[in-house]
Amino acid sequence: MSGSARAAQAQVVATSFLALFAIVGIALYGLPFFYDHMVREFGWSRTQVTSGNAISKLIVGPLFGFFAGWMVDRFGPRRLMVAGSLMAGMALVGLGAIHTLAGFYFFYLFNALGNVCGGPLPNQVLLSRWFTAARGRAMGFAYLGIGIGGALVPFLAVWLTRAVGWQGALQILGALIILVALPLALFVKEIPDSAGARGPVAEASTTSTVLHRPAFYLLLVGSMCSIAAVGGTNQHLKLFLSLDHGFTQGAAARIASLVLTSSLVGRVGMGWLADRFAKKYVMLLIYVLVASAIPLLFVVGTPGAIYVFAVIFGIGLGGEYMVIPLMAAELFGVRVLGRAMGVVLTADGVAEAVAPVLVGRMRDVTGSYATGFLAVIGFALAGAVAISFLPRTSRPVPAFVGAQHAAPLPEG
Repeated sequence: MSGSARAAQAQVVATSFLALFAIVGIALYGLPFFYDHMVREFGWSRTQVTSGNAISKLIVGPLFGFFAGWMVDRFGPRRLMVAGSLMAGMALVGLGAIHTLAGFYFFYLFNALGNVCGGPLPNQVLLSRWFTAARGRAMGFAYLGIGIGGALVPFLAVWLTRAVGWQGALQILGALIILVALPLALFVKEIPDSAGARGPVAEASTTSTVLHRPAFYLLLVGSMCSIAAVGGTNQHLKLFLSLDHGFTQGAAARIASLVLTSSLVGRVGMGWLADRFAKKYVMLLIYVLVASAIPLLFVVGTPGAIYVFAVIFGIGLGGEYMVIPLMAAELFGVRVLGRAMGVVLTADGVAEAVAPVLVGRMRDVTGSYATGFLAVIGFALAGAVAISFLPRTSRPVPAFVGAQHAAPLPEG
């Protein structure tokens, strides 16, 4: 590979790293850190503060998910990444000015739309077009942005809240998202020269073929269940620690940061494993890690238990979102990856939206998180069962992705 090609690949990874750092690491993982402030200041319930995420994703996902995937396949990911960066940043600025539930829901819609347009979907397609044999490692390094952003944002939130209040902190974080994610997204090259002027963008749709394969629905159900487990746990972690167990803001920030720091190991490690072993088994490992970590929350009073949880859960969290597009690209090929992932991510968004509200409702009704945590453990195990029925796929061919590449054939 020429030096210019390597430089272009490095720019692609850097662009995705910064986009995921800002739009997912800061916006997605940072917002739950402010929920307890809203509960205290506005008197909202746990169900209400988690319902912003739910309502926005239930509206934005079904309405825009598949359309965004079609746009990425047809016109390339750059335009959506630019729009997503702006919307995610403006969403946090707006959330820093709200005083009503209506305003909360309105700006959460922008946050969800920013995530659809500038988050995992376009970045997964961008990386999959530029990498084949090293796709797992490239995805892993780019997804480090989520872990690093998510690990830094609790400490940034505490520091900024002390300096300018929690609403001012949200507005500063919103401006930071735009400053970090937008510049490289404006100029990223979407397709390798070897793919031709239009490459996979011009490929005729074969979505119907994908939708007729049982593997698509196994991947869909498996990812939905595991995302529900991760989202249902992570969205309530700060509330659980701060309001139910009396952790200070600083202590809760350290736990949340440890989860996201541990996710860095998961992102790189699982990406490395996915380049060397069948991705089906890497997915199973990730899902088992998530399912085995959550029971430790039942013994949070035991010295060290919460830190063990944070490490195991963080490693699973790190590999969770990254391995799904790797599995999809290998099962179905990159030519329809945007559309396939548009459907999968829409379904995952619904699961990620509903699960935290379900857990919050259980906590509001019973006064304990026990039932809710048992539910998310069940989700994680159900996801592992669905993935166990996927075919074991072959390894990708070591070449640039272009319009000429079809999906690898699954091995029996």
